[in-house]
Amino acid sequence: MPELPEVETVKRTLIKEVKDKKILSAQIYWDNIIAYPSIKEFENQIKNQIIHDIKRRGKWLMFELDDYYLLSHLRMEGKYYIRKNTDPREKHQHVIFHFSDNTDLRYNDTRKFGKMYLLKKDEAFNEKPLNELGLEPWDKKLTKEYLKQKFHKKPIKTELLDQTIIVGIGNIYADEILFLSKINPKTIATNLKDKDLQNIIDFTRKVLEKAIEYGGTTVKSYESSEGVHGRFQQNLLVHTKEECPICHSKINKINVGGRGTYYCEKCQKER
Repeated sequence: MPELPEVETVKRTLIKEVKDKKILSAQIYWDNIIAYPSIKEFENQIKNQIIHDIKRRGKWLMFELDDYYLLSHLRMEGKYYIRKNTDPREKHQHVIFHFSDNTDLRYNDTRKFGKMYLLKKDEAFNEKPLNELGLEPWDKKLTKEYLKQKFHKKPIKTELLDQTIIVGIGNIYADEILFLSKINPKTIATNLKDKDLQNIIDFTRKVLEKAIEYGGTTVKSYESSEGVHGRFQQNLLVHTKEECPICHSKINKINVGGRGTYYCEKCQKER
């Protein structure tokens, strides 16, 4: 699943291809991808809208149009491709935006898990899904005190994946952040000390910044644009690894909150 660095990379890549383009129409081939509004309203409202910018909020892409934000969550397999509008539709292209320059922006999703919302710009931040999101990793409000207020009596790995606390952290980066912080993923979040909380904040920022620098992580099928893969997988320390890079002990793989979790039992002692 694309996490914050991958979505940020897609945003930066895609804006070069679509900025200032006018959407003449949209065709929906898989209705469930459109979460709001209705298919008919979506198709009518997006006509003749110009893409002025693409922003990011957590794992959501935000296409800034004249009157709306088009929100897009890539989920497991979502990708965007540019095509000529005369090119035949490919099997997994479920939403197609036709531009006035005779090109298309095509949303491709083999598993059909992606979601889109078309929200009025003056209401978007007060509506779902944006109003449910936590702080961005670089927000100055992300402090030890904030985490103390937000964390529950759950494993810290589970809490790092909670998008209502900190946005953008997924399974891969949670493992990396906890390894660098020397925190066992099973540790109950409310038991962490101030030093642990500060380490989580600091290493969250460092790991995500480095991942963005390398264009994200390609473990399975992620592409920032067609045929372009991330390179941060070459810098992973524990996720999918077999040996700890520090003590050379065997890396454990367990299940925490339903997610496969990699950690070093020696370097990340349970508390």
